[in-house]
Amino acid sequence: MLKDKKVILGVCGSIAAYKAAILVRLLVKAGANVKVILTADAANFITPLTLATLSKNPVYTQYFEEETGVWSNHVELGLWADFIVIAPASANTLAKMAGGLCDNLLTAVYLSAKCPVYLAPAMDLDMWKHESTRNNIDQLIAYGNQIIQPGTGELASGLYGAGRMAEPEDIVTFLEDRIKASLPLLGKKVMVTAGPTYEAIDPVRFIGNHSSGKMGFAIADQFASLGAEVTLITGPTAEQSRYPMRRVDVVSAAEMLQACLADFTAAEITVMSAAVADYTPVLKAEQKIKKSTEEFSLELKKTQDILATLGQLKTASQLLIGFALETQDEEEYAKSKLVKKNLDLIVLNSLNDKGAGFKMDTNKITIFNNALEKIEFEIKSKTDVAVDICNEILKLVKP
Repeated sequence: MLKDKKVILGVCGSIAAYKAAILVRLLVKAGANVKVILTADAANFITPLTLATLSKNPVYTQYFEEETGVWSNHVELGLWADFIVIAPASANTLAKMAGGLCDNLLTAVYLSAKCPVYLAPAMDLDMWKHESTRNNIDQLIAYGNQIIQPGTGELASGLYGAGRMAEPEDIVTFLEDRIKASLPLLGKKVMVTAGPTYEAIDPVRFIGNHSSGKMGFAIADQFASLGAEVTLITGPTAEQSRYPMRRVDVVSAAEMLQACLADFTAAEITVMSAAVADYTPVLKAEQKIKKSTEEFSLELKKTQDILATLGQLKTASQLLIGFALETQDEEEYAKSKLVKKNLDLIVLNSLNDKGAGFKMDTNKITIFNNALEKIEFEIKSKTDVAVDICNEILKLVKP
């Protein structure tokens, strides 16, 4: 859940600041990109060097460095983060945040942030129970912040009661649960096809195409990041998924057809981005064909159209998205394919567009919906293109 998330960890002046080292380690281990902001008092309990080493990022302590004049842009930091965690959150910082005070870098970043903010208070029992602290907590909740409730146990003062900062493992679980609950495709079943198919001529040779699978894998990863349960059916490729998912490896068009039919009924969303061969040899030689004549003829037959087959099986509750890679009359071919194959969206690539096509790290797409409305996109990385495609699909997903 935390993979690739951009997290700002604010650390305030409290003996619990030592737990920040463990929390940073757990967040980084979960795949998050962590930037730490220390208040001046927090630096008395834990060093910037410790947290910089664990986070693999510089630690921020001041608005600017006196020796160099380098400015820590609080607005950029606030906008960079996917969410902010303040742990430990001292009574002093909670009071500042509730009142809108902005006398250090952490509170300035908080006031600049557009993302969710999670607060893990840490203080002594009487401070936690004090009416002013309770009022500040209520005000912060009213602002939309979320409180990670402190635990009960032995406190630094020697007292026993509420006020201990939640354990780092519990904070990570809390964050993962909140992220999971916010995912738009949580639990939805998605099937994605990717890569080429290879149609065997003999044990050595095959008919194939230049597809690398990069676009399909990027789409599968994006769906997984949105909470979907993804099945990725892929032809031969060196690509690897960045997120956990079920992967089915196939070689030929016939194998891809069977794999798709096995999973299609359960899939709520299917994206067919694989470059499937249109023809396959009528006969496959059992042994390597020797070079014995000047000319060699190969008889081919059509493969079964997987996308059209799935379009015939599609129910009203399913979404089916196809791809069209064209070299001429691109838009007309794409729209015709959309209608004939009973698709909800079709993604058009043109090999005439610079930076688009097979094996590229970038792509340029145009999407048509089943009302034949046209949505054009600029050339982007395939990762960003996958985001655009999934965003258009999200518009069609029923709550």
